[in-house]
Amino acid sequence: MTLDSGSDQQYVGSRLLSDQFQQRDFFVADILESAPKDDLVSMEHSLFALRAGDKRIRRYERNGHVVEVQPGAKGAATIHDKDVWIYCISQLVEGANRGRADMSRVVHFTAYSFLMATNRGISGDSYLRLGDALERLRGTSVVTNISTAGRRERNGFGLIDSFRIVERNSNDNRMVAVSVTLPEWLYRSVQNKQVLTLSRDYFRIRKPIDRRVYELARKHCGVQPKWRVTLQVLHVKSGSSATLAKFRMNIKSLAASSTLPDYRMVWDEHQDSITFYSRGPKGAKAEITDILAGTAPKRKRKLPK
Repeated sequence: MTLDSGSDQQYVGSRLLSDQFQQRDFFVADILESAPKDDLVSMEHSLFALRAGDKRIRRYERNGHVVEVQPGAKGAATIHDKDVWIYCISQLVEGANRGRADMSRVVHFTAYSFLMATNRGISGDSYLRLGDALERLRGTSVVTNISTAGRRERNGFGLIDSFRIVERNSNDNRMVAVSVTLPEWLYRSVQNKQVLTLSRDYFRIRKPIDRRVYELARKHCGVQPKWRVTLQVLHVKSGSSATLAKFRMNIKSLAASSTLPDYRMVWDEHQDSITFYSRGPKGAKAEITDILAGTAPKRKRKLPK
């Protein structure tokens, strides 16, 4: 199958990716082993809702940055809907690393590949949920003064500019191919490599708040072995609508489960803070150093193995 985005005519057949390099107006996402990538701006700022059906206008102000998220008719795009962003960013970064000549902010992919890559399964409901996610992404608007690629401007945009779905035939409405046009600022961020690699287990994280906490830890730790943050600041950064007491309970439960990819979480009851230590030798060394220096989170615990 080829898709001519320059006309209204669509050709549906068996050779979906055969002519990918003959067309320069979209990028065909066909790299199966691309590592998950996320953009720095959305990791830092809460652009995505943590619960489905959220129709509140959410406004955040911190350190001179203002972000206002305006939901569409079907509610705001959720952090699970963000999988579309992550998939597209991952493909574009890997394509650039491989010297692909068809780079574009219009990303063309098969629904099946997306569902498999993001651990969603391939049932009929999964295809329907992808369609709903695309509608929420298109309907959600953001007004902000965040900067990307060294440019700071007050700007309004949708989380995606547009999308297009090719269905199998008139009797089977299961989507076969999808085209997503990313907003210009996001594509500019990808071109400037303002992205970070995520754990492949990211798509296995079930709870929205756990996903948000992971991406905050990943962004703030970066290549550093640890990140310490008060619960009050983490609460604001997360965009959670829960009370601070409820949020604290969720974070303590997550820390106790030791299931967050890439990081160990250590709770400090005296400082009401959490420390994220990267898993591996560097994080273990930083944790031991904190313990020996008397600056470790105050709780009864054993030295890491």
